Amino acid sequence: MANIIGFFETILPFLFVLGVLIFVHELGHFLVARWYGVKVLAFSLGFGPKLVKVTRGDTEYCISAVPLGGYVKLAGETSEDGPSGDPTEFLSKSKWIRVQVYLAGPIMNILLAFILTTAILTQGADMPLYRSSPPVIGVVEADGAGARAGLQVGDRVLRVNGAAVETWDQFDMAVLPKANRELTLAVERSGSYLDIKVTPELVGDIVDFGELKVRPRVRPQVAQVMPDQPADKAGLLAGDVLLTIGGERELTREQIIERIQKSAGVSITFTIERGGAPQDVAIVPEKSGDVGVIGVSISEAETRRVDPDLLTAMSMSATQTWEASVLTVTTLAGLFTTETPVTNLVGPVGIARISGATAQLGWLPLLGLMSMISLQLGLLNLMPIPILDGGHITIIALEGLARRDFSVKVKERILFAGFALILMLMVTVVFNDVVRLIP
Repeated sequence: MANIIGFFETILPFLFVLGVLIFVHELGHFLVARWYGVKVLAFSLGFGPKLVKVTRGDTEYCISAVPLGGYVKLAGETSEDGPSGDPTEFLSKSKWIRVQVYLAGPIMNILLAFILTTAILTQGADMPLYRSSPPVIGVVEADGAGARAGLQVGDRVLRVNGAAVETWDQFDMAVLPKANRELTLAVERSGSYLDIKVTPELVGDIVDFGELKVRPRVRPQVAQVMPDQPADKAGLLAGDVLLTIGGERELTREQIIERIQKSAGVSITFTIERGGAPQDVAIVPEKSGDVGVIGVSISEAETRRVDPDLLTAMSMSATQTWEASVLTVTTLAGLFTTETPVTNLVGPVGIARISGATAQLGWLPLLGLMSMISLQLGLLNLMPIPILDGGHITIIALEGLARRDFSVKVKERILFAGFALILMLMVTVVFNDVVRLIP
């Protein structure tokens, strides 16, 4: 029974995410085609045998058995005889109109990513301060790739493979996709400048990513104070930054909790920072079971509350979408330069596992995942690979440069090559998914 429940907890979020993204993509093609008077013969979610179908006007709307894609079938789109003269046929339209029809699907996916990110941002969030701070290393784990390469506490990372990194976010995004790939870090150390070679370790379960095991130095912060508990009675407030506990500095969240649990009935002096000024607060943990408690929740790092209005959220969303687009394009381009290992790619099984795990966290994380996948789907479809939208656009552009349409046989060969490439890619990502399932 538990396995059945687990299956549905994974498959239903996956079908929801994929269904919405496919519908939005095909809706883009459908709307622009109809706008220019192209007859749409079929609008399908999925491939293969049709499970449900209904006809309205000239269009058959259907849901098919294989939910890993969809299609919009246009009148005259693949006519071997070329345009018949019917103005509602796709090939009777100008090259510019055909390009717009092909562009519409990817653009709708990118637009959906922007809208979802905006909606998520308007809900507000507590943002860790270090993510927008310069990447100055505060912790180097002894068993990590960073330690073996010689990185030290206090090092300020300036560039990764020649690209400037201004924040921890940018540094993490430069390292995460580079598992088992050597990087050159330009580092400032005590006024000197060094180039350090380091190879991120491959970690991850559902998705592979690179890790150096270096972190910023962060200060724990009080996230919440329970009413009528020792911390509340002593005057501790949410937002207080914890500097020292019983005279000990630079303790992690876990170490602070451990000190509290071991000090039931014993007064502890907390040195906090509030409004930029330090002050001392004495708290006596109460005994609860076998441990001491003071009635607080503690976050690992300082945060700031962000509650943007709609226009600010749209601006932030545009920035995030652009940065994610650059990262996605760089990663996709890396497939052809071997900078991005194919083992980093995730297939349907991996996406299903991610969707199920994310759905357990709530709607906002699931929408965030949907936004990320939608953006990647849109950009992937713009790649100049035959059979993808970008490939069709490339063929039209080449025909425009040649000032003639290619023959049906030439187009068939081009599309077959693209199909073979996509098939190889699908086999690779499914293989990756299966390998990740093996303990």
